[in-house]
Amino acid sequence: MSALLQESERAGGEATRTVVLPPKRARKPHLQRHTLFAYGLMAPALVMFVVVFIIPIIYSGWLSMRGRGESSGGAFGPREETFVGLANYVSVFEDDTFWVSLGNLGIYSAIMVPLLMGTSILFALLLDLPRAKAKSFSRTAIFLPYGVPSVIAALMWGFLYVPDISPVYQLASGLGVELPNLLSGDWVYVGIINVVLWGGIGFNTVIIYTALQSLDRSQIDAARIDGCGEGRIAWYIKLPHVVPATIVTGLFSVIGALQIYSEPAMLSTLTNAIDSTFFPLMRVYRDAFAHDDLNSAAAASIVLAIGTVLLSLLVLGGRQLVTRKVTR
Repeated sequence: MSALLQESERAGGEATRTVVLPPKRARKPHLQRHTLFAYGLMAPALVMFVVVFIIPIIYSGWLSMRGRGESSGGAFGPREETFVGLANYVSVFEDDTFWVSLGNLGIYSAIMVPLLMGTSILFALLLDLPRAKAKSFSRTAIFLPYGVPSVIAALMWGFLYVPDISPVYQLASGLGVELPNLLSGDWVYVGIINVVLWGGIGFNTVIIYTALQSLDRSQIDAARIDGCGEGRIAWYIKLPHVVPATIVTGLFSVIGALQIYSEPAMLSTLTNAIDSTFFPLMRVYRDAFAHDDLNSAAAASIVLAIGTVLLSLLVLGGRQLVTRKVTR
């Protein structure tokens, strides 16, 4: 804000300087109404965010630092909650089942995420080919499984995995082909990953395909004039263009892998190869509802949440580095 300087001369000949500030601008009423209206539109989302996200996290953190102990009534008296500090976290890290479940999660994620991302990128590139036929039908067919709830998808595929009732196994047996049992041993990873891929490829494919539609087609036409085939166009033009969308969908895939629960929980009803602690979230469910140990379950949940946030920040940091290299 600029000020006006005025000089005046007194009777004694001394010059004086007067600083005249411009009047403050009154805030326009319509801007105030627009601001209040914007906050009013945001209020329901903010309230839901606090209620379903912030408060549960605070409550889980409070539960994780408390434990149940015997009261003065002895073994038959009511159990009282007391403050135990980080004891629940220590017990989580000392539990072998926690580390085994993390190992299972690491194996599952290392296989599932690359397959999911690679297949999604491949489908998006195939749909973007100029000679591709029935694009609308193909997009719908690829995306449709995403709308099937994971519980229903797991039960549907689970019955196809049971050799005694599966038409796939019966047909293979009739042809003299012996298929592996996807509900036994290490093959359960294949069974779980297949269910997740079937339901998750459609979402990532649509996101990456949509990003391809924003590509300047003149670049592709110029590449074709220079004699580039579709493979070189995809590698040097299309893939660099969809790097941001690929990293975002990759982040969603990593978070989804860390939150895996419904598919193995449903398949566990059909096989003994998947126990109640096969994945970390299954272990949390067991502690909370089967063992009635909410405090240990809360501590494990906080540990998984922190790990998910740190891994997400790592992926986002990698996204910024890759984006800078691509834009240079």
